[in-house]
Amino acid sequence: MIRFLLKGILRDKSRSLLPVLVVAIGVALTVVLSGYIKGAMGGIINQNARFQTGHLKVVTKAYAQNSSQMPVDLALLGADDLLKKLRKDFPQVKWVDRTVFAGLLDVPDSSGTTKGQGPASGIALEMLNRKSGELKRMNIESSLVRGTVPQKLGEALLSDDFANKLKLNIGDSVTYVGSTMNGSMTMKTFRMAGTVRFGNALLDKGAFLIDIADAQEMLDMENGTGEILGFLKEGVYAEEKALRIQSIFNENTDPHDEFAPTMQVLRDQNNLGDYLDTVNAYSAFFIGIFILAMSVVLWNTGLLGGLRRFQEFGIRLALGESKGRIYRSQLVEAFLIGMLGSFAGTCIGIAVTFWLQIHGFDISEYYSNSSMLMPSVIRSEFSANLLYIGFIPGLCATVFGRMLSGLGIYKRQTARLFKELEV
Repeated sequence: MIRFLLKGILRDKSRSLLPVLVVAIGVALTVVLSGYIKGAMGGIINQNARFQTGHLKVVTKAYAQNSSQMPVDLALLGADDLLKKLRKDFPQVKWVDRTVFAGLLDVPDSSGTTKGQGPASGIALEMLNRKSGELKRMNIESSLVRGTVPQKLGEALLSDDFANKLKLNIGDSVTYVGSTMNGSMTMKTFRMAGTVRFGNALLDKGAFLIDIADAQEMLDMENGTGEILGFLKEGVYAEEKALRIQSIFNENTDPHDEFAPTMQVLRDQNNLGDYLDTVNAYSAFFIGIFILAMSVVLWNTGLLGGLRRFQEFGIRLALGESKGRIYRSQLVEAFLIGMLGSFAGTCIGIAVTFWLQIHGFDISEYYSNSSMLMPSVIRSEFSANLLYIGFIPGLCATVFGRMLSGLGIYKRQTARLFKELEV
């Protein structure tokens, strides 16, 4: 019977084409929306992890409580030994040290007189150690606008907007003025090796990037670092795995020592925990509403498809076919239409999702003044659930609609069939 019904669906376009198209469009929209929401959320998480939070972060307890102030005076000491221990105990994580700091950049003229100044947000990272993966992780090479990546100590990168504001050219000298870990004043001159543009207003406003060794010397942080970031080697934030590592590390931390190292997961930082909970809740809500709306549309399609064929059902009953057999054949037919439409819609939706994953939508102009760290291009993200999520409205709603319309078969009275056929 299935083979017979399938041939009827494929050959009779007037009966099957519209339902299959409606199912395919509905399923495709469901898949694309699900992939886009997941990609948008994942992009913001990934951006924060790469530039600020890591999947895991080790800092002192005092630093964790005042992290928004960039307190270099509360930095970790004995960073080399701590890094060795972390790499030994948790080899499934890639560990790197960074220091974030703030100060003033002074630009001297040929006579040494100040010709420009500006507040800088400094990031010290392992730029000269190519094995650290920091250049790739922060997209520094692909973000270069002018010049090159620093090749030796004493060289720095500035955000392109910041450099233009200070009227700097490649090779010009800039002097950092700030305070050390011990609270004393520090000044150090750097050669500008290049400029970068990350496509984020928060980073492009006044970014100043140097190697971690320069920062240790400049800030009196010998064998010290502000933060040690950990990145899971899978490249994706897995909260359960991160929480297990955090629990193991913090078991050995002295709860009474404010300078003892403590580990945080991504959701513990930058209010990302509340953000993740809110986004997950709203994502599930919107996707649920969308699936429900598509289910109603597809349900109506199945309902109308059955009601329009009441005369056909009457003829089949008049020829002696049982009501149960007709009803079951309608359910199988609806299932086949749902399968065909869902399969076609899933293929279309996944194709669009892959296209959006590669190209995405540039939203940088909409948040040029935003202080939130988020990617300038929002992309979709393919995941395994996209292979089946469209079948929920595609199959269930189509079959359920046909089930309701098919109940009318049992109300048909054979005595009235000939009178209907005469009309």
